[in-house]
Amino acid sequence: MNPLEGERILRKLFVLAAAVVCLMMGSSYVHAQDGAGSNGINGKWHFVLATPGGDREVDADFTVDNDGNVTGKWGPADVAGTYKEGKLALKFPFTSDEVGTTADMSLDGKVDDAGALGGDWAFSEYNGTFQAKRPEAAAPAATPAAGAEAPATTPATESKPQ
Repeated sequence: MNPLEGERILRKLFVLAAAVVCLMMGSSYVHAQDGAGSNGINGKWHFVLATPGGDREVDADFTVDNDGNVTGKWGPADVAGTYKEGKLALKFPFTSDEVGTTADMSLDGKVDDAGALGGDWAFSEYNGTFQAKRPEAAAPAATPAAGAEAPATTPATESKPQ
């Protein structure tokens, strides 16, 4: 084998190895942006806010773009904020019918190892902590086993006054 040919093969292997390393690093960065799991915080969440007057619950639905910008809904309110490196930072106008106030709602939290969100919230002069989880999927309706007969039904009869 010619020494120049061996050097050329070695260069090709080096370039290939560098490309594989770059792809692996890029994949790690994308997953770090996404947080726990491949869905990150995209989708539906059920929040429980701890308040001095008792827990308050709200459902939210988030979408995160490639730059980490969060949009979506917090109850009826439009959400704005960021989600980067597993950390959520939201600040958006919210109207509370309960206290009769419109003010900025702020949430700062992060995704834990179990995929739940936890952190702090603030609204007007109120504040506290929150926990959020994905809503549980509804159980599918039971279906009769193969070969099982469906229950017999009787036609509805209409009675008329005489």
